[in-house]
Amino acid sequence: MARDESHREDLMAEATAMVRRAEFSSADGHPVLVAGFRRDGSLSLYFDQDPVFQFDPEGRLRRAFVDGLLFRTQGSTLARLRRDRSSSDQHVGLLRHDLDGEQLAGFRQSMIDRLVDLLAELGSGRLNQSAVVPDSADVASELVSMLRVIVANQEWLAAAFAGKR
Repeated sequence: MARDESHREDLMAEATAMVRRAEFSSADGHPVLVAGFRRDGSLSLYFDQDPVFQFDPEGRLRRAFVDGLLFRTQGSTLARLRRDRSSSDQHVGLLRHDLDGEQLAGFRQSMIDRLVDLLAELGSGRLNQSAVVPDSADVASELVSMLRVIVANQEWLAAAFAGKR
C-alpha cells in the first residue's frame, strides 16, 4: 500500500477481493490501517505501506510484507523472499531464505506485539473505523474477534502454498 492518502483510498475502492473492508484512523483523523476480509474469512492488514499481514480463515499467517521484504509460509517456517535484479535489468528473480528457529521466533514476536498494540488501540477508542465497504459492515468488531484468535494461536503458520517450495 502506498504512503499517500490517494493510494489508501484506491485500496478501499479497488480491493474488491476483500468483501468487507475498513479504514481505521487515529483520533486526529490520520489513517493508520486498512483491514479487510475475503468471502472465506481470510484477513488482510495494511499498516500503511509496510507492514502488511495476510491470514487464513483460522487466523494463521499466510504471507507478510515487512521492511520491504516478502515472507511466505512454508508450513513450518517462513521463506523470506527478496527481489534480485540481474545486471541486464531484464530478469527479476527471488532470492529465498528460510528463517531459522531464532529468526522465526523473532518475526512472530514482532508481529504479535504489533497486533496486541492494535487490539489495545481499538479497545481504547484511539482508533476509529473511518471508512467502510459495504456501508453496513461492522469490520471493527470482526477485526477485534479475529485479532484475538491470531494472538492466541499456537499453530500460527498456515499450510504451505500448494506447488510452492
